[in-house]
Amino acid sequence: MASRAPANQILTANYLTLILAYHTAATGRLLVGFRKWYYNAAGFNKIGLMRDDTIHEDSDVKEALRRLPEKVYNDRMFRLKRALDLSMKQAVMPKEQWTQYEEDVHYLEPYLEEVIRERKEVEEWSKK
Repeated sequence: MASRAPANQILTANYLTLILAYHTAATGRLLVGFRKWYYNAAGFNKIGLMRDDTIHEDSDVKEALRRLPEKVYNDRMFRLKRALDLSMKQAVMPKEQWTQYEEDVHYLEPYLEEVIRERKEVEEWSKK
């Protein structure tokens, strides 16, 4: 016959599960809040840039940029030119025009992941 846990142990386990779920949700909200704060503190959004516009252009990034659809590439170039102009003028855009954290699309990430995966695959083949 299987032994059953006492009712107080079951209640304690359920209580701990609820507390853990609450703290996990609170931690998640805290992390999102910190990410939003850091996003705004970094300042690139104040001159109209997105996160992927600020990635250092190494060979993988250059290849990913080459693979972008023309409209996405042209939008990126517009944002970069506008940001350079604002930077030279030591100005920022009006606050209502800043890139918002929720609006920032990681447009380059899928292309960059594909390029890195292909490069690693070629490196693996060249080892053999």
